Amino acid sequence: MMDESLRNLLQKMPKAELHIHIEGSLEPELIFALAKRNGVALRYASVDELRRAYAFTDLQSFLDIYYAGASVLLHEQDFYDMTLAYLQRAHADNVRHAEIFFDPQTHTERGVAFSTVIDGIHRALDDAKRHWGMSGALIMCFLRHLPEEDALATLEQAIPHRAKFIGVGLDSSERGHPPEKFARVFARCKELGLHLVAHAGEEGPPDYIRSALDVLHVERIDHGVRCLEDAALTRRLAEQRVPLTVCPLSNIKLRVFDRLADHNLLKLLEAGLLVTVNSDDPAYFGGYVNDNFLRMFEALPLGREQARLLARNSFVASFLDEAAKRKLLEEVDACFA
Repeated sequence: MMDESLRNLLQKMPKAELHIHIEGSLEPELIFALAKRNGVALRYASVDELRRAYAFTDLQSFLDIYYAGASVLLHEQDFYDMTLAYLQRAHADNVRHAEIFFDPQTHTERGVAFSTVIDGIHRALDDAKRHWGMSGALIMCFLRHLPEEDALATLEQAIPHRAKFIGVGLDSSERGHPPEKFARVFARCKELGLHLVAHAGEEGPPDYIRSALDVLHVERIDHGVRCLEDAALTRRLAEQRVPLTVCPLSNIKLRVFDRLADHNLLKLLEAGLLVTVNSDDPAYFGGYVNDNFLRMFEALPLGREQARLLARNSFVASFLDEAAKRKLLEEVDACFA
């Protein structure tokens, strides 16, 4: 059993969340409420039946349900309601800053306007800042199972809304879709001054991490847990202080690891890597960010020292300006003093 003081510390320590797919925070209850509001027919008869479908065998089996759930999002208010529900939960976990992924292609291919998506999400971020003093930013992800031409077209749709997002990422099915498939669109995003991140090394091999760094020139790797299979790559990530946004409960749910006790989080830290803990798609994977911390610390020999390091890493790895980082790092240190 975890020491109660450590449990309390994990829950109350200030933290940032850097790997959260906003569509993946859509709880079954809200899916059904939005389906009713928008007159959308669902394959599932009840919330419980939908929850029972969350028995994933791999990333693709999850994505099939994930995209079905997103079908209820049609209006700006739907995107606002979904985002504010996540931000409320994050605030309860003492998330002080969130960098949120959103997938416009999931919605625009259904006829939902790009502005409808981003305006609803962004309005919720503004309200979270006003209500709770919580900062947030948006990262637009390209769906890697679609052609690069689709990503380039999405970027053109996004440019008029450039002030509302800070970066771009790469998500969806990793196998068979290497980072270099998106070299042109990432080069264009770099020209626009956007931050660059990419999912790599979750189901895909360590080479996908290397090409995300060398071809896409990303600043942060989302997941990256398979880096330890390549000693030279691990040393490079440590020396260059490339952050990894690790999502433990997601890794178990999608069978990257069989059990939390098998997870390599502690080994990543011992290798000197800049690791953060995040929730990924919390409605589908069994927990928000504090659930990930608590379950991980119960399963592995992690203690107060690693808790402080992971809390600090979350702000160090963020795209906040240096003054904001310093202030939040001081809050972490005060919490552990």
